Amino acid sequence: MQDLEFQSNDLGKIQIADEVIQIIAGLAAAEVEGVVDMTGSFAGGLTESLLGRKNLSKGVRVAFEDGERTCAISLSLVLDFGVNIPDTCLQVQEHVKRAVEGMTGLEVTVVNVHVTAVRFQGDIKELSEPDRRSKS
Repeated sequence: MQDLEFQSNDLGKIQIADEVIQIIAGLAAAEVEGVVDMTGSFAGGLTESLLGRKNLSKGVRVAFEDGERTCAISLSLVLDFGVNIPDTCLQVQEHVKRAVEGMTGLEVTVVNVHVTAVRFQGDIKELSEPDRRSKS
């Protein structure tokens, strides 16, 4: 993990850990309609299942630019089947940028969104009644 030394003054210094920005970005992305989940590494999923708590930074990478108060964010998302993928990703980019910049004062230069999967609402067994009749 890398920390960004954000500000130094007479009282001391302020540092922002990259995990804080990962959590802010992950929560902001999850607020967008159509985003089902974030995908992370195998180790992150294993930690989540062993500890029994949600990893809020899963699927988010942050890179700070040297000597600047800027960062680049990459997200790996699972979207709901049927959503407009480009529109949903654009909403995620805007929402994440606004949230991170508003809470940290950093400038977000890039928000890269990678759609890694699409979640289907249910199995064929769960079709609604009118759909079942049309399939018979």
